[in-house]
Amino acid sequence: MDITTAAPAGSLAEQQIRTLPPSFRWGVATSAYQIEGAAFEDGRTASIWDTYCRTPGMVHEGDHGDVACDHYHRMPEDVELIRSLGVDTYRFSVSWPRVQPGGTGPVNVKGLGFYDRLVDELLAKDIAPWVTLYHWDLPQELEDAGGWPVRDTAYRFADYAMLVFDKLQDRVREWTTLNEPWCSAMLGYWEGRQAPGRQHFPDAIHAVHHLLLGHGLATQRMRAAGKPEHEFGITLNMGTATPATDSIEDREAARRADGLGARIYLDPLLRGQYPADIVADLAERKIELPIRDGDLEIIAAPIDVLGVNFYSGHVFSGRDEHGNTRDAEGNPVERQIPQGKPVTAMGWEIVPERFTELLVRLSKDYPGVPMVITENGSAFVDTPDAEDFVEDEGRTDYFRTHIGAVAAARNQGADIRGYFAWSLMDNFEWSYGYDKRFGIVRVDYQTQQRTPKRSALWYRDTIRQVRSGT
Repeated sequence: MDITTAAPAGSLAEQQIRTLPPSFRWGVATSAYQIEGAAFEDGRTASIWDTYCRTPGMVHEGDHGDVACDHYHRMPEDVELIRSLGVDTYRFSVSWPRVQPGGTGPVNVKGLGFYDRLVDELLAKDIAPWVTLYHWDLPQELEDAGGWPVRDTAYRFADYAMLVFDKLQDRVREWTTLNEPWCSAMLGYWEGRQAPGRQHFPDAIHAVHHLLLGHGLATQRMRAAGKPEHEFGITLNMGTATPATDSIEDREAARRADGLGARIYLDPLLRGQYPADIVADLAERKIELPIRDGDLEIIAAPIDVLGVNFYSGHVFSGRDEHGNTRDAEGNPVERQIPQGKPVTAMGWEIVPERFTELLVRLSKDYPGVPMVITENGSAFVDTPDAEDFVEDEGRTDYFRTHIGAVAAARNQGADIRGYFAWSLMDNFEWSYGYDKRFGIVRVDYQTQQRTPKRSALWYRDTIRQVRSGT
């Protein structure tokens, strides 16, 4: 289907998008467990997500990634699909238990061979591969040994990273260590809403430190073994934290949300220290970060690019619905307040202006590190027609306004060099199973047929327009 779809030329977002330079990078993104399937083929062993999916009540309708989008078997046609969208970059993640079953020991030749073929296929179609080494699929054996709250996991990650880097570094320039360590630590070890499903706040804080340590160790080793043209970075998911009022309680709630949501990662990575106010907050709860001599220097290993994932921004109150400033455990209240904005199918408010705010803030508070938007997108309830085509006007408008927000931030001085749409195609959406669809390409999970949606065609045409300067 070849349909031309363009945004209204007079819209503010469209005018902003047209200020992006022809050199701006455009991509699509996926992750291994969400699309690959082949969960137990060619030597791959279980990850924490394979286990979590089989824990009753944790994933929507007991869904799992055993087949997902069957990308492992359909990779060449998926790469051709990527090429048809006109993007220049494909960000994908590598499955740790596929490459190194069990999380220790030698490389699995068959597993790593899949990514070797994928890189070659991409390059043959003039698409740059952008590797993410960890997108949440910790080998189950390492979780059994303690997982990310245990220091040894950071060293195991660095070993695994080198197995992949040694094989692909001759053809892959950009390397991201971790995707969204906040999710791994907080959703996985505190809230229990993602794998491994634990609920222990001190473990989550220890996981934060060891995830960052693993990033630093891997970055140091890859840079030492690499070449000057290699670029290394990390991807953080961030929003904005705005106080609901100017009250002390609300301002403190926003400060704490920003501290645990962003600064606890940004400060050690880019300043070599944890934020003092958050360290003090943790001390009040009798929790200490498990820092050893030399850790902060390792974590602050220089990076070449900061990946930014954005989905929404939030307003916070320091009081609960009854006016209390402390919760049942005696901790300060930190409650999100709805802003009255339209929401996606995830219930996330659509606030592109907050995206601009975040990017400008990052450029001012942490100058000198270029940014790439490594994920941005939205889930909506899709209704396919008889040809499986989806007129996803909501998603299309989301992209229009958010890419416009990126352009607006650039025009205010933020050094943003690329934008990758999440996601290439509908896939396994973690605890939501197959109930939520983020793809710009529809996947019929029964037949595995791929059909570009209206948003995909708009994205393709927008890229063409920006490159041509029209």
